[in-house]
Formats: sequence, C-alpha cells, structure tokens
Amino acid sequence: MSVDKDFSKEPWVSDQGDGTFINPVLHADYSDPDVIRVGSDFYMTASSFGHLPGLPILHSKDLINWKIINHAIKKMDLPNYDRPQHGNGVWAPSIRYHDNKYWIFYGDPDVGIMMCTADDPAGQWSPLHLVKAGKGLIDPCPFWDEDGQAYLVHAYARSRSGIKHRLNLCRMSPDGTKLLDDGAIIFHDEQHHPTMEGPKLYKRNGYYYIFAPAGGVSTGWQVVLRSQSIWGPYEDKIVLHQGDSIINGPHQGGWVELESGESWFMHFQDKGSYGRIAHLQPMNWVEDWPLIGLDSNGDGIGEPVLRYQKPDVGAVHPIEVPDSSDHFTADTLGLQWQWQGNPKKEWVELGLRESYIRLHAVPLGERSSLYHMPNLLLQKFNAPSFVAVAKLDGAQLMAGDQAGLIVFGSSYAYVSMMKESSGKYSIRLASGTEAEEESKVLCETEDTTLYLQMSVTEGAMCKFSFSLDGVKFVAASNDAFTAQKGHWVGAKLGLFSIHYGVNDSVGYADFDYVIIQKNR
Repeated sequence: MSVDKDFSKEPWVSDQGDGTFINPVLHADYSDPDVIRVGSDFYMTASSFGHLPGLPILHSKDLINWKIINHAIKKMDLPNYDRPQHGNGVWAPSIRYHDNKYWIFYGDPDVGIMMCTADDPAGQWSPLHLVKAGKGLIDPCPFWDEDGQAYLVHAYARSRSGIKHRLNLCRMSPDGTKLLDDGAIIFHDEQHHPTMEGPKLYKRNGYYYIFAPAGGVSTGWQVVLRSQSIWGPYEDKIVLHQGDSIINGPHQGGWVELESGESWFMHFQDKGSYGRIAHLQPMNWVEDWPLIGLDSNGDGIGEPVLRYQKPDVGAVHPIEVPDSSDHFTADTLGLQWQWQGNPKKEWVELGLRESYIRLHAVPLGERSSLYHMPNLLLQKFNAPSFVAVAKLDGAQLMAGDQAGLIVFGSSYAYVSMMKESSGKYSIRLASGTEAEEESKVLCETEDTTLYLQMSVTEGAMCKFSFSLDGVKFVAASNDAFTAQKGHWVGAKLGLFSIHYGVNDSVGYADFDYVIIQKNR
C-alpha cells in the first residue's frame, strides 16, 4: 500500500493543476498501451512480457491522472514460468468493452492468441483462453460489427513465424473463443510501411479504420488505414510522426472518444533505459481522416505535443499518479510490484511485523547471476530523475544470505547487506550480467539496520549510497552505473533477498519501506 502522496515530492506529475498537462502522462514503461472509455471511466492496459502479475489494469477519470487497480494475470499457467522469461509472454494487448463485459486479447509469440474477460476490470479476470495456437501471431485486436459478426486483426513476429510487415484479418466467433478461418492479408506495403504491427480496429461514419504503427519501435510513425469494407482495399495515411518534435517514434496505442465528442490518442515513445513511456495526443477528424497531435510544421502530418489543455471530461478530477513508494502496511503486495517469474508464497510474507515486508533468502543455486532469479521484487522507473531509499533490517539473515536494493535490466547493479560466516555483516556493491556478477565489500559492520539509497539522474545514471542511521549517507562509488533496458522493457528498481548457495536458507530480510521521491 502506498503512503499518502505529497505531489510536490512525486518525481513525475503530468497534471499541471492549471487545466493543462505535460507529456508523457506516464513516464513509465507501459509498452504498447491500449485504452477504452466506458461511461465516464477510462481503462488502460499494456504489455507485461514475463513479469508477474501481468497485464496491468489502470484507471482514470480524465486520461491524465492514472492509478493501477489490478492485474488480469495473477499467475501464468504456461510451462517454464518458474524462471524468468525475458522478452516473452504478454505482447501488445487490446482491451475492449462489449456485451457488458471487458475483454483483453494479446499475443504470446511462442503460444498464440490469448483472451480473458471480466465483469469488473478491478475484479477477477477469467483464466486465460487460447483463441488460436500458433507461433508469431501477435498484436491481436477484436472487433464486433453492428450485424453481430466478430473479427480479429493481428500482426506477425518474424522471429517466430518468418512473416513480417503484414496485417491479417480473421472471422471470429462472437463469444471470442475461437477464430473461424485463417483469415486474409488485408494490408502489406513493405516499401512505405515496413514493420507494420500493433493494429487497432474501429468503425466510424461508415469507414473501418485500422490504426497501426510502422517503421520500427524507436524510429517509426503512426499509420491509419481506412476502407468502407472491412476486407479492404484500404487507403493508408501517416497521421503522426516525429517531424520537428523531440519525441522519437511516436506510435502504437489506442484511440478513445469522449462524451464531449473530443478524440484522443494514447501512444508510447521508446526512451531507452526508461522503457516505452506513455503519451497522450489530441486528435481531430479532417475529411474522415484523423490528425493526431498538431501539424506544427505544415506538412499535413501531426507531431506530438509536449503541453496541452486537458481533455474535456466535464469535471476536474484530483491529481493522481501510480503508486511507487510503499510502507508495506497492507496484507497484500502493492500493485506497482512484479516478480520475474510466477510468485511463490514462500518468497514473501506481509503482516507478520507491522509495516514490514519479509523477503526470504532464495538460494542462487547453480545460477551464474541474479539475472536468472525469479524472486526479484521490481517496479518500473517512474521519472527521468528520482531518489529511492529502502530501510533494511538484516538481523535474521543467515551466513551466505544477502539482501539489497537493485536496478535491473540486461545488466544490473545493487547495494546490499550480506551476513558473513564470521557473524559480521558486509555492505557490498555489485554489478552483473546474464553471465556473471562482480561484487566488492565496502565495509563491515555489526549493525543490522541499513538504509540503502539509489539516486537516478537524466540518462538513467544511477549512484548508490548507504547509511547506518538514515541521515548520513556514504557513496558506494564515485562512478555512476548506467541503467540498461531489459528485453523489450525498461530498467526496473527493487528489492531482493538471496542465499549464495545450493541449499535452502532459513534466513530472511525485513524491509520497512521503499520511498521514491523527486531528486532535488
């Protein structure tokens, strides 16, 4: 559970309090976002890959102020999720509201097209259902037409299927449980729109529209296709690109129409170590074509805005940002936290000690580094610059146990406390990759309470420090560690408790809090 938020200390707040907002609305790795409106409520989901729980559900009343309210997947009932599945799992979901319930479809590139439903997005979601098996079937989006016929459009991952640049449309059973045919390729223009993927299908004023990104994650643009027949042929138009703006590769997301008649488009920007962060753009219709952002240079194509008037939702709603800090006062994990594999109850305990989380020391075993550990408790970076402080009680660590504060991606670094065979505690600074880890002892102590700090500045430059009293912090190194993105995801920060050995340990670490605030 989060503490009461002091928004003056929050690292990133989009709502400026004067009727305007700044982009990104979420400076966090909500990759491939999709958004819907149901009445006066907005819901968003995003790719979660192999992190669990997965398929985050966010809620907003105005498209600017968002809160995490759920995850649709609590545990992945597929083989091998007892260990990290870097880059695999949940790719590019679509969320829809139809027939009085909520639907999410996503592509697992190694399994096929998956679906789940819920009556309440904040409640229980149905078990995952395999709509169609097949490698490389990704980015599915369902559509129910006025005549009752259902369809599904999807893209392909060449890494699994050998196919790329194409969008395929299939007939679907109205209950969303199966596809009725193999479909037909409805768009393929590799010359003008390479790497077309992430389609979202809509209907407006007699036209079928497919919003689809092209050109690649960090360098691409947003395309809209339209036709008066769902099977095409489709006209194509680029409706959003970087142009003269500083926002690279603006594309892939969802269109939402407000009760006021306004249209808005949520999309991502690939920001390297910070992941794919979420932007919101105004959208206007001109001769039945959307223009996303503002055509600031007169080339007929929209460019991203950095500051703009908030959406007209008919009311002013309180400022909100997704939780990051945690004092661990609840009996369940805060929704900002995810594991690197299917969670096990023996990893963590809450409520045994007031306002603490207990992380049991899981054996490293034969693993070469923490890159392969499923029990890292991590959350997204939530701003370009911030400070994270954790308070650790290591009194119950056993010899060979280590607990600390980590920044994690394709490589990682951490500051930690380790119980030595001598009975003393060493404070350590370490870094590692998939293949190996290097660690050095900074000092030894008999104190069992340690404050761990990570300061992040623009460019994802991370500096670690530690303190025995929570007041005076000592730099762990003069050099900064540059946080690295993971496989399709941004860098994360979090907590861990491990045992350097093969056998189980009875040791554990208690963390009192993690506080994440603006870096002043």
